[in-house]
Amino acid sequence: MSVVPASVFLLCLITSAACAMLLFRQFVRTRTRLLFWSALCFAGLTVNNLLVFIDLVVFAEDVSLLPLRHLSSLAALGVLLYAFVWESD
Repeated sequence: MSVVPASVFLLCLITSAACAMLLFRQFVRTRTRLLFWSALCFAGLTVNNLLVFIDLVVFAEDVSLLPLRHLSSLAALGVLLYAFVWESD
């Protein structure tokens, strides 16, 4: 695999981890529940981006982590969907 796609995958991983960290830090300051759920969603998206990197760069053709990638993205978005539906005031 080329260096450019690998670096894009790593940048996506770093960006989603930074978003999760910033959202969680703001949640600690303000105790707004939606920030907590958004931080959990971005933590799940960070796991998803890590799995994408591992699947497409590290294990390029040996192993397919596609079911795990889909499961992690479904869980991350499910957390945010739960927050939007059940935590609305």
